Amino acid sequence: MMHAKIKELLSNAQRRLVGSIAVICLQFALVFVASAAPQTAEKEADLKAVRARIDSIRQSLHAEAGRRDALSNQLKNAELDIQSKRQSLAEIRSERRASERQLTELRVEQQKTEQQIAAERQQLAATVRVAYINGRAEQLKLLLNQQDPAQLGRMLTYYGYFGRARADRIASIGDRLAHLELLTERIAAEAERLKQMEAIQVERVGSLAQARQERSRQLAAIQAGLKSRGDQLKRLEREAAGLERLIAELRRAITDFPALAPQAFQKVQGKLPWPVTGKLLARFGSPRSGGPLKWEGILIGAAPGTQVRAPFHGRVIYADWLNGLGLLVVLDHGGGYLSLYGHNEELYRKVGDVVSPGDPLGALAERAAGDQSALYLEIRRGKQPL
Repeated sequence: MMHAKIKELLSNAQRRLVGSIAVICLQFALVFVASAAPQTAEKEADLKAVRARIDSIRQSLHAEAGRRDALSNQLKNAELDIQSKRQSLAEIRSERRASERQLTELRVEQQKTEQQIAAERQQLAATVRVAYINGRAEQLKLLLNQQDPAQLGRMLTYYGYFGRARADRIASIGDRLAHLELLTERIAAEAERLKQMEAIQVERVGSLAQARQERSRQLAAIQAGLKSRGDQLKRLEREAAGLERLIAELRRAITDFPALAPQAFQKVQGKLPWPVTGKLLARFGSPRSGGPLKWEGILIGAAPGTQVRAPFHGRVIYADWLNGLGLLVVLDHGGGYLSLYGHNEELYRKVGDVVSPGDPLGALAERAAGDQSALYLEIRRGKQPL
């Protein structure tokens, strides 16, 4: 019953990453050592580290929230700026449409004026022709004494008046036409200016919209980061609460569990037989898969089903599945020394069992296709791989 209780407590403290296996094993080992002070001190140190991490995340959350608020304010200003630019663009477009309508009206009036001038010119030409013809006839009559000279003079004077009046009218219409042409040029220039302003304003609105979109993306990323960090903070707070409970349980449990008799593991370290007979596939400290990580133990190739035997006296402090190592056995040899045996397909021991050299711990598992079956062996003293 006591073993099951300890196993349940320890299972709640497992880690996922293989690189942190020593920390896990040390936490489990603390349940079975004789002194209560080092055990609780280790857990209290873990709790302190978790709380420090919580404080760090809270500070980070505060900073990210400030950045989020700043971006939100920038986004608001961008929205207002875009709205202002769009209103200005609408006004420019309205002015441009009015100018184009006025330009169309002026061109119609210009065309009518040109037609009117053409008609006046035709009438003036006709008047001149009539005056010329009539004048010649009257002069001939005068020479033949068939016409009163005074009457002829009056007729010629009248034709002169008519011609000058029509010429003045043509000149007036011409002045009006010139004014229309000048006004048309000015309105056309204004319409072109408004067209260019519209293009510039459209470009500004587009740039502001892109900037707003980028700020929206950044804001969404910050919101996602805040949620992720918030979730992490909640997880760490749960972990801190779990560690507090575990420390209390450890203080109660260590008083009921018999201490392991000290063994001179340090004296025989490096002279012990391998847990299985096989070929060395990976050395301690060699790179793992060509990456930056290095092996903190060794791999010994052997056939599937090969029995894994204890090389030295110890007590089983962990016998369960662990991500990356499969079924794993961890032995506490006293003095802070631990040994780990991974990649088993079957375990023969349970937590709390005391083993002697040569006792079977489990059977080696068959690896995935392409991988040779191998035992992972790691020796630790505290957190330091040996």
